[in-house]
Amino acid sequence: MFRNTFQSGFLSILYSCGSSPLELWDMHVKNGYIRRIMDEEIKSLALEIAGTNVATTYIFCPADPKKVLAIRLPFLILIVKNMKKYFTFEITILDDKNMHRRFRVSNFQSATRVRPFCTSMPIGLLGGWNQIQFNLCDFTRRAYGTNYIETTRMQVHANCRIRRIYFADRLYSEDELPEDFRLFFPVHRKKCVREEVPKIPSVELEKPPSIERTPSIETEITEEKPIKEPEIPKDEAEPEEPFEEPEEAKEVVEWEDEEEERFEEEEEVEAVEEVAVLDEGAEAVEEVAVLDEEAEAVEEVAVPDEEAKAEEEAAVLGEEAEAEEEAAVLGEEAEAEEEIPVLDEEEKAEFADEDEGEGERAEDENERENAINEAE
Repeated sequence: MFRNTFQSGFLSILYSCGSSPLELWDMHVKNGYIRRIMDEEIKSLALEIAGTNVATTYIFCPADPKKVLAIRLPFLILIVKNMKKYFTFEITILDDKNMHRRFRVSNFQSATRVRPFCTSMPIGLLGGWNQIQFNLCDFTRRAYGTNYIETTRMQVHANCRIRRIYFADRLYSEDELPEDFRLFFPVHRKKCVREEVPKIPSVELEKPPSIERTPSIETEITEEKPIKEPEIPKDEAEPEEPFEEPEEAKEVVEWEDEEEERFEEEEEVEAVEEVAVLDEGAEAVEEVAVLDEEAEAVEEVAVPDEEAKAEEEAAVLGEEAEAEEEAAVLGEEAEAEEEIPVLDEEEKAEFADEDEGEGERAEDENERENAINEAE
């Protein structure tokens, strides 16, 4: 609720004199009541929470159980009135180990009990109005050895009257507090009455004889008697023990044990859910890793397939090229074979022409020889 709010100085979550004191709160009432009344002692409005059983009448903040206060201020201050009855309040915090711890403060316990998720401690209240200052950092460190991070939830149970509940970054003196955060008591002024000054009686002295000495006058001094304190009747006197009904105390203790068990069960369920979520996340991560490995294996298998296909295609192209070369060679051989008969015929024709020419030359020579012979 206040996670994105600037937190410094004072942060009030309940003010009884406001227009809507329970704006951030919700209530649970059974065999009791919650109402705003006029307190006679401070002459101001106060929120009264009363019930026959403290476990069944209380207010809690925030109203939505799914939300958290997220208040990081370390000091909690409550201005409450002691009604001389059972009273308890509890506050849930988050520490640096991401664990929810709960502090329960009550006026019907005599010992402090520290448990893994809940610490219960006694408190002594004076008669009338009290200012409770709760150091969350110190209690968290002393009880669990961890550091306080933020306040998540708060509950105030019967029976009490509340003036204001607020958080602060440090403890302030009465002079440093704003007027709205102070607890003013009405000043009863007495009427000014003039006291009559007692007249000193005049003492007439007789003239003593000359022989006798003058008697000394002794003034009577009255001793002031101490004023006795008024006796307070037994009915109005504050009881030494705040509880009158032991059965109710037993019920409250049983309720506390049940609340602690419920809180521990909720923490265990949350821890189991967190472990389940972590397991699901781990399984999802493992599945993603397996899928990545399978994808890599598929890619690795696909790469050799592609290489094999490329090799096959290259082989096919090589075979086609070889076939084309062979076809070209065959075509050239065929052309060469076709050219060879043509050349043979041409050579034969040339040889025939040469033979004919040689025959004619031989005949010419023979004729010349015959002619020469005849001429001789």
